[in-house]
Amino acid sequence: MNKREDTKAPFTPLDQESRVVARDHTALKLWLRLLTCTTLIEGSVSQRLKRGFSSTLPRFDLLAQLYRVPAGLRMSDLSRRLMVTGGNITGLADQLEHEGFLVREAVHGDRRAICLKLTDSGRARFAEMAHAHESWVVALMSSLSATEQQTLLDLLGKLKLALHHDYDRDHGAARPRPANLGLAPHPSGHDRTRLSPPQSPRKRGVKRNGET
Repeated sequence: MNKREDTKAPFTPLDQESRVVARDHTALKLWLRLLTCTTLIEGSVSQRLKRGFSSTLPRFDLLAQLYRVPAGLRMSDLSRRLMVTGGNITGLADQLEHEGFLVREAVHGDRRAICLKLTDSGRARFAEMAHAHESWVVALMSSLSATEQQTLLDLLGKLKLALHHDYDRDHGAARPRPANLGLAPHPSGHDRTRLSPPQSPRKRGVKRNGET
């Protein structure tokens, strides 16, 4: 091996950060790095869900929302929380109902509304998936020490608060914020971050509209 080969930089796959240049603002670099990390974690979790549970992230998201509300949720509420069309919810619900993980129930006083509710086997299945999901995320974050993770969590919390204030100022505090699809509840009731390929959050949501 010659000296020129020895000095080559290690190969880095193209990702969100491939578009930045040295003169770009640090804030832009940070934003793209956050997107890249989210993309990589989400892609890994997606593959593990597929291999371990023959499931997809949209299915996991739907189960997570229903697990959080044992009494069930209307189709319209799920559509709003997951930011997808009613047709997407119907397709996922058809699959999960066929597998025995949820049931459809009529809403008292509203003949047009349908409520989706997890069955006992659905709750047990999601709890199993959530436990595995947590272990995957813990492993994926293990390159950071506990102290580093806490520091990063605190800093992102500060950024999140400021972004919420900015959103409320632009859209009105009374308007409900979109559901955070990056969160899925732990069986204990605590939220856990869940995380799919280099796209902005807006584009990622559009992609999922067609995914089942």
